[in-house]
Amino acid sequence: MPTALLIGASRGIGLELARQYLDDGWRVIATARSDEGLARLKALGAETLRLDVAQPASNSGLAWQLDGEKIDLAIYVAGAIDRNSASTPPTRDSFDTVMHTNVMGAMQVLPQIVPMVQETQGVIACISSVMGSLQDTSSGNAALYRVSKVALNMVVRCTQAEQPLITVLAIHPGWVQTEMGGAQAPLTPAQSATSLRQTLNTVLESRDPKFKGAFLNHDGTPLPW
Repeated sequence: MPTALLIGASRGIGLELARQYLDDGWRVIATARSDEGLARLKALGAETLRLDVAQPASNSGLAWQLDGEKIDLAIYVAGAIDRNSASTPPTRDSFDTVMHTNVMGAMQVLPQIVPMVQETQGVIACISSVMGSLQDTSSGNAALYRVSKVALNMVVRCTQAEQPLITVLAIHPGWVQTEMGGAQAPLTPAQSATSLRQTLNTVLESRDPKFKGAFLNHDGTPLPW
């Protein structure tokens, strides 16, 4: 039975990924920061860990909570957004919330789980966004979110450069009908999670070097940096 670790899976895409992996016979370890989130995951049948990726003290305990685990696939799903445009300077609180969740959390979590993924020569996937593509930037909306995803993409690249035995990639889930994406988004969480899983299964099964350090759309097509 393969094991998936989902970081930040209490709602939206993360919760749907947990549901689908469990339905597909995977063992799922999922994290959430609130009692409500943990309860939702437990109701699905996931093993749960309390983790707030925006808090270093919380992140520091992850490795011992996972001591002895072998992880086939780890997905960093946690994310926060600020919708202000580049013409509106971010407040310190909004900057800290977005950057701590989207970037610092990944930088503190990934080194702890790398040894567990090395055990299976598996995959680490970070949920990024096409809004983090420098080449495709045509708008300044949600500027802080865009900046954070560019930084997250560099976390992926740096981690991959130091960990050649595993695959580390950034992946865009599409525009999804979540609290972050809004009701007008074209994809449901179920559709996004299904597409993400298909792509990540391909990456896992093929072990193709072209996926190392890649930036992919949910359907597996490459995205420009």
